[in-house]
Amino acid sequence: MSLTKLTTSALAIAALSASAAAARDNVQVAGSSTVLPYASIVAEAFGENTDFPTPVIESGGSSAGLKRFCEGVGENTIDVANASRAIREKEIKACAENGVTDIMEVRIGYDGIVFASQISGPAFAAFEPADIFNAIGAKVLKDGAIVDNDYSSWAEFNSDLPDAEIAMFIPGTKHGTREVFEDKVLLKGCEDTGAMQAMLDGGMSEDDAEDACLDVRQDGRSVDIDGDYTETLARIDANTNGIGVFGLAFYENNQDKLKVATMGGVAPSTETIASGDYPVSRPLFFYVKKAHIGVIPGLKEYAQFFISDELAGPSGPLANYGLVSDPQLSDTQKSVNEEATMGSGS
Repeated sequence: MSLTKLTTSALAIAALSASAAAARDNVQVAGSSTVLPYASIVAEAFGENTDFPTPVIESGGSSAGLKRFCEGVGENTIDVANASRAIREKEIKACAENGVTDIMEVRIGYDGIVFASQISGPAFAAFEPADIFNAIGAKVLKDGAIVDNDYSSWAEFNSDLPDAEIAMFIPGTKHGTREVFEDKVLLKGCEDTGAMQAMLDGGMSEDDAEDACLDVRQDGRSVDIDGDYTETLARIDANTNGIGVFGLAFYENNQDKLKVATMGGVAPSTETIASGDYPVSRPLFFYVKKAHIGVIPGLKEYAQFFISDELAGPSGPLANYGLVSDPQLSDTQKSVNEEATMGSGS
């Protein structure tokens, strides 16, 4: 689309609504630290290969990005929110209350969550969800009773693990990674250890038992990381016994510093995530304000560029950086071309 047509569209939309976005000269993006490296690669290539300015990409976490996205429509609000989880109903409601009613959901592919430690540290090689739950759950099952977690070493509950102090650095609650970590690791571990059933047998409701399973200890052995993966890496650099939770791509680009453990007996890789064999994986998204298309120069073109075969396909640079290409990428391309919004089908 030419810049002349974009300007014409801007004037038309501005005439229709005083709250419509004014023509800003670049696309503004914020959100998931997991999606950040992919978006940065795309933004740089977009600036180099099109007539549009390079988009501005910020991190901050999925929840933080979606909160900014839902603040309203206009040139003082971001155009795109990156997310390592699907947008929640309460976020869609918050968007609507602020006039963000037409949202395009774009799935870019898949990623895996990995458990990595210092390359020269203890021999952490294989984890099960039960191990992670026993390490950092607020309450665990010991001798048939639910008690406050006082484990200090991994070997206390699994003799196959190193006799090393428990020190886990996990994504904070504003990160999309946290939700997947809770659902596919903590909750599964709680079930596998029998702790959930013991809570139910003790009279807790199912909802309360699930909430208890997701609670993590507050004695310093589990530390929430609100920054991006570079902060987690710094914590592990400073702690020989540290275990960090990372996206696959970040680990693959830091293999000189980190070693990764299997989960459920499966090593994380592009192949095992694509096949569904690796148990801790999730889809990655970005969300676009349709009201900004035709107003912010290059917004739709950026979305199309991001999910093109050349960028997001199995042989593209994003795959080389760890993104697992979406088998339904062509459907996503069609949806973006048609500017389909959530719940509308068009």
